[in-house]
Amino acid sequence: MFFRSRKAPPRHFLHPGRQHFLPGLCALRIDNAPQLRYTIDIEYPGICGAEDPPQKRKKVSPLATEAKLRQLAESGCPVYYFYSSERYLVRQAVAAAVRLLSADSDEEATVLDGAAPELEQLIMAAGTISFFGTRRVVVLPELDPAAYSDKDLDALCETLSSLENAVVVLGSVFPLERGKLKTCKRAQKLTAACKKLGYAEELAKPKPYELKVMMMDRAKAQDTTLSEGTAAALLERCGEDPFLLENEVDKLCALSGYQTVTTAMVAEMGTVSLEADVFEMIRMITAKNATGACKKLQTLLRLQQEPIPITAAMIGSYVDLYRVKLGAARRKSYNTVFKDFGYKGSDYRLKRSAETASHYTLPQLEACMQILLELDKSLKSQQVSAQTLLETALCRLAMAGGRR
Repeated sequence: MFFRSRKAPPRHFLHPGRQHFLPGLCALRIDNAPQLRYTIDIEYPGICGAEDPPQKRKKVSPLATEAKLRQLAESGCPVYYFYSSERYLVRQAVAAAVRLLSADSDEEATVLDGAAPELEQLIMAAGTISFFGTRRVVVLPELDPAAYSDKDLDALCETLSSLENAVVVLGSVFPLERGKLKTCKRAQKLTAACKKLGYAEELAKPKPYELKVMMMDRAKAQDTTLSEGTAAALLERCGEDPFLLENEVDKLCALSGYQTVTTAMVAEMGTVSLEADVFEMIRMITAKNATGACKKLQTLLRLQQEPIPITAAMIGSYVDLYRVKLGAARRKSYNTVFKDFGYKGSDYRLKRSAETASHYTLPQLEACMQILLELDKSLKSQQVSAQTLLETALCRLAMAGGRR
């Protein structure tokens, strides 16, 4: 079993590309890791003298919404720089900017991959006149300013300042250190240059109320009513991707005939996130409904969801259950667990986990996570059908614990 006794710190999962604040440890990041899960010894606050959680991060720039990007594009902004500790946020913002900037052209964007693309490539791409009469879009999605020499970074900033026929979109991922982005002097210099030349934004995961306000405002701009309760339902169903939520609001406004979006419309037409689908599957497992869970799994596979991401989402959900249960054993609410383990964004995932966790004991949850570890290993090493492995694991999970 990968969990130790109560006298020793429990072990918890870390996922590639995610930033973690762990009590008793400084911020830790794992990027481009070959496995879906990693373990590290941590202490739960109040056990073995663990330290208090880190202080809150400083307030960062507002949410990078499609509306904001469109406004920048219409103003002729030549440089967009998105940076964060969360890789997926940078990818989303870069993709949204490129999609918007390329909307009026049949010409594909020029993508220069790598931490330090050759400056000659950038100069050539930026200097080429578009055949369609629009500005060429050049993308540097994985830029690491520290990978350039001081001289080359100066040349990069100079190139960005002399753009005539191109728009450049840049993205960078930096680690967190004690709740703040750890950026070198070159990164700071590039950020300052991009702010002066165009637009630069540190991306932070938006809070639920910010997303709800954004959705309500977007609906209002289309002369459509979307209540706070309906916005909350849409947030619960679709997850916290701001660009997906904007698209969902647009779709539901049209569906309502630009009148009123209802929760029934959200339930019927709203796109469901993988996380929400997987948690629904876990609820079925908790109720000993292995047949229903297997049918849900088959639906996900028919929708082209991959087995490994499904497994990763299941691992994440059971880790949430374990943490909430561990907190309850120490008489801590899910809100306290949310803060102690450095979760970001909405506390909804832990709120829903609290009710489900009440049907398990800690040893049962440990057994469930051991099953998922074995599933993860089997999916990556065995030649057996992934669906068979997943269905077997679901049946084992239903037998391992649940309704009490």
